[in-house]
Amino acid sequence: MRMASWRGTVVLCFQWVVHALCREVVVPSGPLYRVAGFPLSIPCAVTGYEGPRTQDFEWYLYKDDSQGRQMGVISTRDQGFPYAPFQMRVRSGEVRVERDSGDKVQLVFQRLRMEDQGRYECYTPSTDSKYQGNYSASVTVKVIPDTLLISSPRSLIGQPVPEGAELKLTCSSAVQSKEHTHLSVTFGVRGSGSSTETGTQRDIIAIDKELAVRPGRGDSYQKRYDNGEITLVKSVGDGGMDVYTMTMSAVIPGDSGPYFCEASQWILDPDGVWQKIAQRSLEVGNLTVQPLANSLKVASTPQGEVTVQLGSPLTLTCEVSGLAAGGRSGLLVRWMRTGTVTGGGTEEEVAQYRPDGVVSWRKDSSRGGGGSMEKEAEGRYSLRLFSAHPADSGVYRCAVSVFAGKPIPGPSTAATVTQSSEGVTVNLKTKEVKVLAVAQMPRGPLLKRGDTVTLLCNVSVITTGPAQVEVQWLHKTVVPVQEGVDKDSVEEKVEVLASLSHDGLSRLHSNNSSEVSVDRVSPGTYRLRMFSAQSEDQGLFVCQAEVWGQDPQGVWYNTGAKAQSGNVRVYLYARAADLLLIPLVVGVSSALFVGVVIIATVTCCFMKRLARQRTPK
Repeated sequence: MRMASWRGTVVLCFQWVVHALCREVVVPSGPLYRVAGFPLSIPCAVTGYEGPRTQDFEWYLYKDDSQGRQMGVISTRDQGFPYAPFQMRVRSGEVRVERDSGDKVQLVFQRLRMEDQGRYECYTPSTDSKYQGNYSASVTVKVIPDTLLISSPRSLIGQPVPEGAELKLTCSSAVQSKEHTHLSVTFGVRGSGSSTETGTQRDIIAIDKELAVRPGRGDSYQKRYDNGEITLVKSVGDGGMDVYTMTMSAVIPGDSGPYFCEASQWILDPDGVWQKIAQRSLEVGNLTVQPLANSLKVASTPQGEVTVQLGSPLTLTCEVSGLAAGGRSGLLVRWMRTGTVTGGGTEEEVAQYRPDGVVSWRKDSSRGGGGSMEKEAEGRYSLRLFSAHPADSGVYRCAVSVFAGKPIPGPSTAATVTQSSEGVTVNLKTKEVKVLAVAQMPRGPLLKRGDTVTLLCNVSVITTGPAQVEVQWLHKTVVPVQEGVDKDSVEEKVEVLASLSHDGLSRLHSNNSSEVSVDRVSPGTYRLRMFSAQSEDQGLFVCQAEVWGQDPQGVWYNTGAKAQSGNVRVYLYARAADLLLIPLVVGVSSALFVGVVIIATVTCCFMKRLARQRTPK
């Protein structure tokens, strides 16, 4: 019955389907093409049986030149079952049966040999009460020679590379087979991150058996592949070998570890499932990625302290080292300044050089074209002030933000690391400037509401060279404090009313109720006029003077010298018309009151008299 045809068994099964189960043994459709020297696994399952759930299996081999003679390979119930060619291989475990369950097993060849080619039959000894169904099934195995080749130059030599460096690995592979097989190539790293464990491996990117590029599993490799940071390209090489090149545009510390290249040969079995029939792996070297936080160095020159003559040029240089070669990382270079040479005060940005090459200056640092910021060479940036002014003194630092692997980062991209240089103290030798400001109100009649108020500010400057004065007029008023505080408490409010710049430009800063003008009436004398002054224009007035000097290049700059005058009180009296209005209002009110009283009295008396006349006698 073991040799009976499958078709006859099916007919017999259908005849007994109502009365009994029908045993069926199943193996894959053939032929199966496998490569010598690599594993072979043939599954076999039995269904529709009676008896115990754990079934026995016996495997036979019918070689092509055996003329139908069978050769026992292995049995699950008889240790003496294998024929002589298989006895040693079965004892060593090279040929074995692995159970998936009680009624499903696999015949496994650890290393297939050319002489293992033939038809393999899976037989299940009967445990049924009646002998019905098919008790065996067979599949043909074709053994093809191993032609899989792989090679790779060992480009990783163990030297640490900085974070953000480009990694490029190549691997060559080829296979020559008469059968239609496909080749896949995978690049990966063993261990987890910087771990040296070899028990795990991470596939980075591959060209799979269907010739599609596939990134490794996990968000990291998928995202980097989608962003174009990891690529794999196939090209034609020498000697019939195809060359596979993996490129990582910027490595990160987590990329550290031993790298490998793996080539696999695949074939499509008759059941439509792809099977890996050969595989070779090759170590390409160990990668150690040094974090930028450890390798980046930022230095500025000159170092320590530098003194510059007023109007002389000032040049500061920023040196950036520890970056990966090739310029694959974007740099944002900023010059920062603390406003005093003692290191106190607020740090502010002077200028910046963006990764896209655009230079921007702080608004009051543009200096009318009196400075520049340039990239002199890779990793070397200079800040030049063509004519140094007193406002340029302070402590300068170069701050560098690195975007590893992103030459032109997006506006929301976070920097990989930011580092600053030591401070450079810049002192300016300036000429001595003395300034004095005196505010006064010209003598004249008493000021009344609606009059024009005139205030003068006399400024005297002692210095060498050209000088100009910028004058500000300050208005001080007394206002009550916030609610909830002592009602008798008041505070002084100071606001800039108007100013006259050193180049003669007047500015009005306050929403004053009166019209205001400022001008210079003579050298050293500056005038403030308030037309049609009102009550809210009263208070204390102060003038403040700042001296501007001129450098050798003719550029005006603020010397920092300033002076403030004493207070001048402005009080407005009432006008004569306003004084006449008071008795007029009082008189009208009094007359109206007297008239009402008289009318009321007369009316009351008249009504009483009229009532008495009408009373009957």
